[in-house]
Amino acid sequence: MNILIGLILLAILTFPAFAKGREINPELLRMELEELLNLEVTSAAKHPQKLSEVAAAVFVISEESLRHSFTDFIPELLRDVPGVHVARTTASDWAISIRGFNDRFANKLLVLMDGRSLYTPLFSGVHWERQDAIIEDLDRIEVIRGPGGSLWGANAVNGIINIITKSAWDTQGFFANLKVGNEESLAALRYGGHGENVAYRVYLKAREVDSSAEIHNGQAHDDWRMLQGGFRFDWKLSP
Repeated sequence: MNILIGLILLAILTFPAFAKGREINPELLRMELEELLNLEVTSAAKHPQKLSEVAAAVFVISEESLRHSFTDFIPELLRDVPGVHVARTTASDWAISIRGFNDRFANKLLVLMDGRSLYTPLFSGVHWERQDAIIEDLDRIEVIRGPGGSLWGANAVNGIINIITKSAWDTQGFFANLKVGNEESLAALRYGGHGENVAYRVYLKAREVDSSAEIHNGQAHDDWRMLQGGFRFDWKLSP
């Protein structure tokens, strides 16, 4: 709790100086249908393809959609994706699957972040509560409904979710996010810098969620809090 309060105070102090409001991308608003179909996705074939040429049922949560979303949690973003089943079983636990077989740990769904599997072999599934990246650092989320085992291997039975983050070159400077509510609070800070051929970003995020309520027995006593941090480096090869 003390850590969350400290981050909230730090976010309040830094927000006026460094935070920047979410801007509407005018390019997407001006695109015709043909241009939208030419948007590139990478999850279907492990290399960039035009959306109109992909031989799979693909849904993309674009950067524009992420900007205007009312949530800052990846599982909540997936509720709007056709064919994806999202259930919040407790204050911290999620059951997410594609085309049925929904369970706390769905072993028939492959979840990736930047092409790297988030699958936990010990529990045969994904700890969704730990995938708490800063939404403003996400470039897009690609969802493929249908099998992809021949390309991606194990777990890609009913679908693939690929969470793609922005390059460190695209997240420069300070960013602060603060949310305080009756049931949930969070604070996030991120800083990005660069040198001649290398760029980096580091972040720290704290979240606190109150206990959910049971119909007959009052509080479920499943409140939780989490503090996590991370970093990313991108570099350019010298000519």
